[in-house]
Amino acid sequence: MELIRGLHNLREEHRGCAVTVGAFDGIHRGHQGVLAHLKSKAADLGLPSTVIVFEPLPREYFRPLEAPPRITNFRERLTFLAETGVDRVLVLKFDESLRAMTAEQFIRHVFVDGLGAQYIALGDDFRFGNSREGDFEYAQAMSEKFGYEVQPTGTIELAGERVSSTRIREALAAGHFDEAALLLGRPYTMTGRVEHGKKLGRELGSPTANIRIGRIRSPLAGVYVVLASGAGLEAAPGVANVGTRPTVADSLRANLEVHVLDRTGDFYGQRLTVEFLCKLREEKKYDSLDALKAGIAGDIDQARVWLAEHAIH
Repeated sequence: MELIRGLHNLREEHRGCAVTVGAFDGIHRGHQGVLAHLKSKAADLGLPSTVIVFEPLPREYFRPLEAPPRITNFRERLTFLAETGVDRVLVLKFDESLRAMTAEQFIRHVFVDGLGAQYIALGDDFRFGNSREGDFEYAQAMSEKFGYEVQPTGTIELAGERVSSTRIREALAAGHFDEAALLLGRPYTMTGRVEHGKKLGRELGSPTANIRIGRIRSPLAGVYVVLASGAGLEAAPGVANVGTRPTVADSLRANLEVHVLDRTGDFYGQRLTVEFLCKLREEKKYDSLDALKAGIAGDIDQARVWLAEHAIH
C-alpha cells in the first residue's frame, strides 16, 4: 500500500483511480465492506483503489477534548487499511485551509484535479465542505460537470443494527469485548511504543510497560485482563490500566500501563500490541501509595482467577 501525505505529494501517476473518503476509525466490518466494494469496482475499471482519510479527524480539529475517543490511532488505522489490500491511502491534514473549502472546491481540488477520480464511493452519512453541504446527492449532481461516476456505499448490519464506530465505542466502554470483536471482525487491540515512566510500578512490586497510545482520549477506561504481544512476547497474560492515573498524575491524556504476569524484560523503545479480554473495574483514585499497591495486588489476583477459569496461560 502506498501512503501519500497531502495533496502536494500527488504526482501524475496518482491520477485516475477509484476512491472513497471518510474517517475510517476502527476499520470495522462496515468499513471493510465499503473497501471490498471499492476494490472490486477498481478491478472492474482497471484502476487503482484510493482511500482518503483525515488527520486529525475533523471533530478532533474543532473540539479535541470533546471529540469521540479514537478506536484506532493513526498508525493502527494505516496498518488495518493496508491489510484490506487497498492500493493507496491519501492522508489530508485537516487544517484551516481544508476546513474552509466549499463542497465544490473539495470535489475540484481533491477528487478531480488531485486524483483524476473516475469512480467515487460515498457513504450516506459523509459530509464535506465548509457548510457541510457536500454529500452523495451533491457529488452526484456534480458528476456530469466533472466527469466521474459516483455510487453510494451500502451499510452492513449485525443483530439488526448498523455496524458503526459509535456502536463499537459503546461496546468497548461497557467492556463488551466479544461484541466489539464481532463488529470489528477481530479482537480489540491497542498498539504503541513503550516509554520510560516514573518507574513507580517497579517500586510498588508490579513493574509496568508504559505505552504511548497515540490518542487524546481513549475508548477504554479502567483495569483489564489483557494479552500482550511483541518485544519477544506472544499473547502473554497481563493486567492493564487505561486512564489518567489519578493517584499519581491525574493528567488529561489517557495512558496505557501493562503489567505482564510472571515475565521480566526490558521493553523500552519496543512496540507492544495489547488485546483486551475482560474489564475488572473502573479506574479509581487511592488515598495513598500503600492503598494503590494493595489495589494492584488485588487486580492481579482477580486477573489470575479469570485467566484460570478461561484456561489462558
